[in-house]
Amino acid sequence: MTRNIAVFGTGYLGATHAACMAELGHQVIGVDVDPGKVGQLAAGELPFYEPGLVEVLRRNLDAGRLRFTTSYAEAAEFADIHFIGVGTPQRKGEFAADLSYIDAVVEELAPLLTSKAFILGKSTVPVGTSEALRRKVHDLAPAGKSVEVAWNPEFLREGYAVQDTLHPDRIVLGVDALNPGLVEEVVREVYKDLLDEGIPFLVTDLATAELVKTAANAFLATKISFINAMAEVCEASGADVTVLADAIGHDARIGRRFLNAGIGFGGGCLPKDIRAFMARAGELGADQALTFLREVDNINMRRRTRMVERAKDAVGGSLIGARIAVLGAAFKPDSDDVRDSPALNIAGQLQLQGASVSVYDPKATENSRRIFPTLTYGASVNEVCRGSDAILVLTEWNEFKRLDPVSLVDVVRQRVILDGRNCLSQQDWVSSGWTYIGVGKPAHGPEWQDHWANSAIERQVESVNAE
Repeated sequence: MTRNIAVFGTGYLGATHAACMAELGHQVIGVDVDPGKVGQLAAGELPFYEPGLVEVLRRNLDAGRLRFTTSYAEAAEFADIHFIGVGTPQRKGEFAADLSYIDAVVEELAPLLTSKAFILGKSTVPVGTSEALRRKVHDLAPAGKSVEVAWNPEFLREGYAVQDTLHPDRIVLGVDALNPGLVEEVVREVYKDLLDEGIPFLVTDLATAELVKTAANAFLATKISFINAMAEVCEASGADVTVLADAIGHDARIGRRFLNAGIGFGGGCLPKDIRAFMARAGELGADQALTFLREVDNINMRRRTRMVERAKDAVGGSLIGARIAVLGAAFKPDSDDVRDSPALNIAGQLQLQGASVSVYDPKATENSRRIFPTLTYGASVNEVCRGSDAILVLTEWNEFKRLDPVSLVDVVRQRVILDGRNCLSQQDWVSSGWTYIGVGKPAHGPEWQDHWANSAIERQVESVNAE
């Protein structure tokens, strides 16, 4: 059954959800207060990069199933199902989530709802948020309690957002346990094609639905930080964290996924979500339950500093005057998102310590330039690597994973590569005469200790000659 759906917020979550709901055959209107964003989407262009999404967007615009507006009144008149997909960033100077964007949507939409309607939250929120919004909606909406509020959390991975929306591993719906109403029936209609595939559909109370997303993110963050903590031990002891991860990953209770050591997680979700989770637990009097997340966060941030230290060691103990090529600025491949990006943070730290830093990313250059305009940006691998003392691979784009070490031999000044994601073939680089430094594993390469000392001396001589 085709339904009329409004999606409020046309950022990464909202635009993806609106386009994919239209792909399922529904009539959809996307709503945003930013006229520029609305105009761009209406023209079939995305304000961000996400593989496969622009094709879904254009296909449904052309089919007449999808349109965009700045008018809440138009959306309220058109739809009876309203998804909220706005951001919940971290409050400035605090760990807690900023819910002002969600509040703004409810406060403008609810007074326009004069008949039976359904408001479904998609945003990641602190537990207890939906119950507070439900009471607010009932106070503000002329239709009162005929407007049902439920929570349907998203589980999108950047780079796989279309797949995760149209073929998710589960659908979760939180409803008012005492007055469940008709919202479950309506949501089953919206997701009928997905449910026909056999995708699990879990109906919970409101609080549990909110916790599903935050608990999942906290677990993933913990698993990533665990293997990065093991990387620190491996670096101190001479062990290899990749082999260690393979070995413990064979245990079915542990599993190999998300046991890839590196420079840590970033982006707009995991870091702010675990911090908001800690803040909310404190408000509820359960702060001791999540104290371990502080160390998870600390380990994650420490990986960035550790990569800067390893880069400093790799060029002789000082970054002053060193030429560093950074490959990758996005927080993960197949994305142009640089929010809390470990790669970009490391590039900035290297520059602050005196290095000349050149950055190349296939998709995130413009976003990076807005945050770190003082860095140098190039249009290709060869451009940023020319004359470099060390190359740092910090985002595991396929373009970087496929690099031919031989092709860069005559481009660089020093054959040193730091693999911040353990995504390269150590054997290929070492056999081509490079010093290879991975995460959580010993450095390998021809006479690498002598190289580190000599590279620093050479730069000092160049500096004196330049003066």
